[in-house]
Amino acid sequence: MRKYQISIPLTCFLFFLLSFSSCTTETISYDCSAIAPTYTDNIKSIMDANCAYSGCHDATTNAHGINLSTYATVADESSRARFMGSMEHDGSYDRMPEGKAQLNTSDLEKIYCWIQNGAPQ
Repeated sequence: MRKYQISIPLTCFLFFLLSFSSCTTETISYDCSAIAPTYTDNIKSIMDANCAYSGCHDATTNAHGINLSTYATVADESSRARFMGSMEHDGSYDRMPEGKAQLNTSDLEKIYCWIQNGAPQ
């Protein structure tokens, strides 16, 4: 009887550990072979509509010290992992845009490919 008293709690504990160790963050991948976005043509409008507006990451408000209102500031910020991570709602970063739905896949792909292509103006 003693064997069962130890093995049941041990089994439950192992099941508990395995259930958490199997959780992984989904890696999002984009195909940039057919897309070459530029800041002026593609990225600026996404940033203005979703990030660089009054009360958030504009030049005046500069929320959390982040200004996304110019090419130079967006290009600089895009070199940080939190830039894409927050927009992709990666659990390691604050979800952006704050209090709103995640950007659509097309916009995320444009931003990602823009970064991968060296952030052309």
